[in-house]
Amino acid sequence: QAQLVESGGGLVQAGGSLRLSCAGSGRAFSNYVMGWFRQAPGKEREFVAASTGSGRSTVYVDSVKGRFTISRDNAKNTVYLQMDSLKPEDTAVYYCAADSRGRLSKVVASYDYWGQGTQVTVSS
Repeated sequence: QAQLVESGGGLVQAGGSLRLSCAGSGRAFSNYVMGWFRQAPGKEREFVAASTGSGRSTVYVDSVKGRFTISRDNAKNTVYLQMDSLKPEDTAVYYCAADSRGRLSKVVASYDYWGQGTQVTVSS
């Protein structure tokens, strides 16, 4: 069973950058597909980005392509989300998640384990 802990959220002005980190436990971390999701107030949780266990394949929601980058360091059991050119509409609680079955999915229900979330607020 994996435990996930996010960090790195905060308040930033539009156009700025943040890097989120998600530290995982367990020796199977490198086998998990890792994803980032976000949830704004009054909205459903939405997919942001995901990476296969090796990191060689990634997928993004269209609204963050070219601005966000997912990466991982399996030696540290950590996945990152580098967020550049942030916009006010990126404001949300960001969650990392793990899929132990190795499917590169954009679907919330595909992920087995979730972190507690970290708040990202982008001011205009």
